[in-house]
Amino acid sequence: MSRGQLVTLDGPGGAGKSTLLQLVTGRLEAAGVTVHATTEPSHGPAGQLARGSTAIFHGHALACLVAADRYYHVETEIEPALGAGKVVICDRYVPSSYALQVLDGVDQHFVAAINAHAPQPDLAVILTCDPVILQQRLATRGSHGRFEDNPDISYAESARFRVIAKMLPTEGIRTLVLDSTRHHADFLARQLTTVIQTLRSLPHQ
Repeated sequence: MSRGQLVTLDGPGGAGKSTLLQLVTGRLEAAGVTVHATTEPSHGPAGQLARGSTAIFHGHALACLVAADRYYHVETEIEPALGAGKVVICDRYVPSSYALQVLDGVDQHFVAAINAHAPQPDLAVILTCDPVILQQRLATRGSHGRFEDNPDISYAESARFRVIAKMLPTEGIRTLVLDSTRHHADFLARQLTTVIQTLRSLPHQ
């Protein structure tokens, strides 16, 4: 059995990552592809702590907790699914640490160091959206924690992810930028599904 592919979805809060994950998973499964959909922070013990404690943990402490959860997530969930030949699609991964932890005052080099042993994705998707639209969506959806309580978070995250989208290819990571400002979720899901299916046909590196 050939190894599966790791696809990661990152972008500002409200950009539509969870919706895109659900739609792409459905399309791939309908095409006969076995998919493992997951998220970070994970549903493991460290992930639950990180997800529910952004008001308690800050800066380096939160960055280390998120990285610890990521390694546990990789060991117990992501790697077994990849080994079974599944396409793993993860809602948030290392790029989100480059955004949120840096915005939380942690140096980018520190974030890179503590995540250096996390496997690189076969495809990193950065989902972008106009910050004004993001603010409207967050106001409707409600805050998911300390970061989204900041009224300027949509602008700050958008700026960081623009930097990250340019940085990832320089590190040898195949990167796809999708914009949810003008394009409907179904359109983006069709586009991403096609890219993933093409990726699956390539020799595994």
